[in-house]
Amino acid sequence: MAIDIANQQSLSPIDEDGMRAACTRLLRAHGAEAGLSICYVDDAAIRQLNAQYLDRDETTDVLAFPLGDETGPGEPLLGEIVVSVETAVREAAARGLPVGSEIALYTIHGLLHLLGYDDREPDDAARMREAEREALEAAGW
Repeated sequence: MAIDIANQQSLSPIDEDGMRAACTRLLRAHGAEAGLSICYVDDAAIRQLNAQYLDRDETTDVLAFPLGDETGPGEPLLGEIVVSVETAVREAAARGLPVGSEIALYTIHGLLHLLGYDDREPDDAARMREAEREALEAAGW
C-alpha cells in the first residue's frame, strides 16, 4: 500500500517515515488494502480547503476526504488527509507537547475518520480517542 506524503509547509519538519509506518500499521490493523495521501499545510491552506469543500470558512486541525473506489485503475486510494501544521505548532505549544506528537495525532485522527470512526457522539468520540491512543503508543508517540 502506497502512502504518499506532500509537505507544503515550512513551519515544522515532518517525520515522513514515522507517519508512513504509523498509518501502515493502522491500515493493516483494520484490514484496509488501500493507499493513502497525506498533505501537510499551513492554516491558510486548510482554511481554503475547508471553505471550498465543506462550506466552513475557518481553520481546522485536520480534514479527511474519503475516496473509496472513485480513484480509477490501480491500487485503490482510501482517501486524503490534510493536516494543518500551523495549528499543531500552536496547540502543542499551548499544551506543552512535542510538535511531532501533535502532528501525528492529527494524522491518525484523520485516518481513523477514513476508516469509519466518528466523534460526534460521546460514545463514538471515546472509542475514537482510545483508537488514537493505541495507534500513537504503537508508533512510539
